[in-house]
Amino acid sequence: MKNLFFTLTFSFFYAFLFSQSVEFEKDNFPGRKDELKAARKQLEIGIEFYSNGRQEFDEFKKTFISEHRYCPVSHYDYQKAGHQNFRSAISPLGEAQKFNPNNARLNYMLGFISFITDPSMPQTLTYFETAHKLNNQVEPDLLFWLGWTYHLNSKWDDAIKNYQLYLNSGNKKNPAETEDIKKKIEECNNGKKFSATPERVFVDNLGANINSSYPEYGPSISTDEEMIIFTARRDNSTGGKREENDGGFYEDLFVSNKQAGKWQPAKLLSKNVNTEFHDAAAGLSPDGSKLYVYRHSGRDGGDLYETVLFGADWEPPVHMNKNINTKYHESSVSLSFDGKRLYFVSDKESGLGDRDIYYSDMDVKGEWGPAKSIGTIINTKFSEEAVFMHPDGVTLYFSSKGHNSMGGYDIFKSTLVNGLWTTPVNLGYPINGPDDDVFFVISGSGNRAYFASSKTGGYGEKDLYKITFLGPEKMPLLNTQDQLMSMIANPVSNLKTENAVTIASAKLTILKGVVTDAKTSAPLESSIDLIDNDLNIVLATFKSNSTTGKYLVTLPSGKNYGIAVKREGYLFHSENFNLPDDMAYQEFTKNVALKKVEVGNTIVLKNIFFDFDKYTLRPQSGNELERLSKLLNDNPTIKIEIGSHTDNRGSDEYNLKLSGNRSKTVVDYLISKGFSASRLVAKGYGESKPIDSNDTEDGRQNNRRTEFKILEK
Repeated sequence: MKNLFFTLTFSFFYAFLFSQSVEFEKDNFPGRKDELKAARKQLEIGIEFYSNGRQEFDEFKKTFISEHRYCPVSHYDYQKAGHQNFRSAISPLGEAQKFNPNNARLNYMLGFISFITDPSMPQTLTYFETAHKLNNQVEPDLLFWLGWTYHLNSKWDDAIKNYQLYLNSGNKKNPAETEDIKKKIEECNNGKKFSATPERVFVDNLGANINSSYPEYGPSISTDEEMIIFTARRDNSTGGKREENDGGFYEDLFVSNKQAGKWQPAKLLSKNVNTEFHDAAAGLSPDGSKLYVYRHSGRDGGDLYETVLFGADWEPPVHMNKNINTKYHESSVSLSFDGKRLYFVSDKESGLGDRDIYYSDMDVKGEWGPAKSIGTIINTKFSEEAVFMHPDGVTLYFSSKGHNSMGGYDIFKSTLVNGLWTTPVNLGYPINGPDDDVFFVISGSGNRAYFASSKTGGYGEKDLYKITFLGPEKMPLLNTQDQLMSMIANPVSNLKTENAVTIASAKLTILKGVVTDAKTSAPLESSIDLIDNDLNIVLATFKSNSTTGKYLVTLPSGKNYGIAVKREGYLFHSENFNLPDDMAYQEFTKNVALKKVEVGNTIVLKNIFFDFDKYTLRPQSGNELERLSKLLNDNPTIKIEIGSHTDNRGSDEYNLKLSGNRSKTVVDYLISKGFSASRLVAKGYGESKPIDSNDTEDGRQNNRRTEFKILEK
């Protein structure tokens, strides 16, 4: 049977003797009989592996197209098809290639194998171009693969030419393949447009503390960029096992934290999270305390799990409910800044396209409610993936094969305006390229992004990189030759600076710090309420870490926020942030030292508000007054003083009277809530006890305050 297979194969070669292709026959290699015999033997072995792999590939392709409702097909959709046989064919075909580099079919086979296993390899295009030069009819689909390889190398016009030639050829194509080719031509036209006006960025490898000789991808970051969690397939993976399909180690999650601005060596995340099978990072909450993990159990298409950082370790992941997970494939996740809405991706049949973005809102029981499609402005009849909701609460990043993609998945941005999503905007070239650009996350400031790339010069197959938009200290990287996933980080000489890209700063404030005991400085776990003061509602509740005391809260602009840090047995601590709509990105570090409920301890009630120059309580004071009431209820024996203070503007007499009346207003409110007047003392201090300078507006504002003091316990 093998000899028959060999004879049939080479009879096909002989049919093209009229071409420039050099066949493996003795007349073409006089005096090299033994070398020719050895080369033919290697060729025979390689062809058998190739043929088996090609049969697997063709069956996979047929099934894939029938199961996936819409094209276009990405290169990565085909990466596992026939993978083992193709890899086994590389060595023997390579030996035959050394002997005879001018055989059209051999170059086609090597080009096809290289394309399926790793199209970023520079020889892929060389193989296909050589095959085409030697015999442009060596295989009916050569023009298609040559066109796609040109496409992946950003050679837009060459790709369009070969796609069009293949489309117009007499080769039989089903409607899905025809649609795929037409879509790819459209993508090339998009690529020509975007690459003509590239974005100004520079790209940095995250370094050896993050990357290794193995693949790293799927980064997730905390909003302040102090922690990164990602997926890797390393030899120290949990269980140390390899997957059968591609021979790589199973996926695990790794984590690194910054110290003094530098990433520390990445470590396996936790034995509670990583198993001996595939565990991948699917998303991280803005404060870094909740992590979403993708696992494939074999029972369905793949599900999502949630784990919470408790102290120094992560808890065992919990399978998310049926409103999120289905019998289909659920992948990436993004949590809103307030933790009340979850965005995720699924390929369930109810979707508009092959994969769609959905969202679920948390119900009153703290469970995720029924999933809803994000809508047709975002979702297309093609595929969407890798959703990322920015902590500003209004900016959505996602990858899509639809819209005006340049090829495969491109990264898009849409903004929520008056409850509606704006038309998605392609982030441009070279942020996007002709291959799949996915799992792209943006920092809280919006000035940096993190992604995975297989570009030349890295540590391994895929590495993690940081994109900086309009970096002030480096020449912008404008590479119009290579796509983002394989570009070389070399400066380009013909830079155009007259059309500088303006990156709008995110409208977001980050508040972070450490909660400690005021006396012992020991870290404390505490509850942190985020309040909309205008509406008098608690938007979200967070916790500081029980081991480190660290907390992080994101505050989108456009609201007056109250922050209340609480722990049983301690006085609460409050802060106020008024962030107008136009407030740009900023970070505040606020360490909070909680005081125990003890005589003499005082706190400032920063969310008690009075009308200007009056002692009328404003409605925004409601939540703070409720917290004060609860403290009195929880400690029924304490006696307190409410003391008000002013700045030094106005006369001493006037300020003393105003502050006294303000304290009395608060006491009257508490009495109206049923508290005994014997437990309450109102005191006005006027301008006599400043805590800051009265020479600046910020100082005067700090001096205008209402305080709470424990007199008896």
